[in-house]
Amino acid sequence: MSTTTPTFQTIDDLEPGQQLLVRIDVNAPVEDGAVQDNRRFARHADTVAELLADDHAVALLAHQGRPGRDTFVSLEEHADILADHLGREVAFVDDTFGDDALEAIGGLESGDVLLLENARMCDEELPEEDPDEKADTEFVRTLAPEFDAYVNDAYSAAHRSHASLVGFPRVMDAYAGRVMETEYTANSAIQQREFDGPVTMVLGGTKAEDLIPVIEEVDDTVDRFCLGGIVGELFLRAEGHDVGYDVEGTEFFDHQWENHADTIERVLEEYGDRLNLASDLAYEAESDERAERTVSDIEKGTSYLDVGTDTAEEYADLVAESEAVFVKGALGVFEDERFADGTVEVLSAIAETDCFSVVGGGDTSRAIPMYDLEEDDFSHVSVAGGAYVRALTGERLVGVETLEAAADSA
Repeated sequence: MSTTTPTFQTIDDLEPGQQLLVRIDVNAPVEDGAVQDNRRFARHADTVAELLADDHAVALLAHQGRPGRDTFVSLEEHADILADHLGREVAFVDDTFGDDALEAIGGLESGDVLLLENARMCDEELPEEDPDEKADTEFVRTLAPEFDAYVNDAYSAAHRSHASLVGFPRVMDAYAGRVMETEYTANSAIQQREFDGPVTMVLGGTKAEDLIPVIEEVDDTVDRFCLGGIVGELFLRAEGHDVGYDVEGTEFFDHQWENHADTIERVLEEYGDRLNLASDLAYEAESDERAERTVSDIEKGTSYLDVGTDTAEEYADLVAESEAVFVKGALGVFEDERFADGTVEVLSAIAETDCFSVVGGGDTSRAIPMYDLEEDDFSHVSVAGGAYVRALTGERLVGVETLEAAADSA
């Protein structure tokens, strides 16, 4: 099989002992007002540790939530979580590019780490605009002269044309961090590698509208698709089964069906011989235990929470004979042990198979440690969501493009 390497500069190309502005993505769940640790912290901490080992001074830019949402909070707690992963202090300043931030940046010495305040608290950060417009913001023009180089490690936000992601590479020497480099290489493999044996894609989760285009875009590479979750039920609905409808307590299906029914029916007709749909589904019985029905016996008023045992085994068998497997989305509500069988059986089959494998999406990847699987048994476990989907479909990632343009002009 062949590979295509990225054309951006990486941190291997940096001279040691520089003052670096490093963009990371530690956007995290917030529960009861407290920021929760997740895999992204550990991944970015590895990049920062490598930079510190080369005597760099590091100032970190990151975001959390969006204005108006409960998750839109300060990054002060993020500094503590990063410090735990690094095993050293991470200073924090509740300012991004004002006087307090500039004073803290000016005091950085080799081996220091500073986290600046939530970049999305800056008015110039969020609007999706051309990189050249972002480069001309006060935000970028103020911070850029304070540093020797810029490092973008935030692959999971690489589809966003925000100031902290695309503005700095226009005016500074710019490099990809380790997370950016490894995520880009692994997630682009479906577009950039040739596999000699069968390629299988497992699609599930709740955002069918994001995944339906994937089927069409990767049809030259993927030999068969295994569908579950919301997207799987919508395709079963298109086949004429009484499933994939909103019932009491759900609001996932009907609006997606209304917006995409024509596309689902067309994809089913064009790719039906390559689409593997569930033959049975699991639900919560009156006894609160897991129960299953074949799709021919399903009832419209029931909420289904996982693929059934036969389906999980069928999908696992397909995985076992694959040379490559790409996963986006869970096959069931794996957070509940009763409905984890489909997701866990397929992930276990991937782990036991000598194939190239990428598990994408933060939610799905959480099942790996939750059910005592080993991350090392997968070729790559992605921390990206939207950027991963775009990589699967070959869409442009503006954060990557600006790094490549910076390398061309270096």
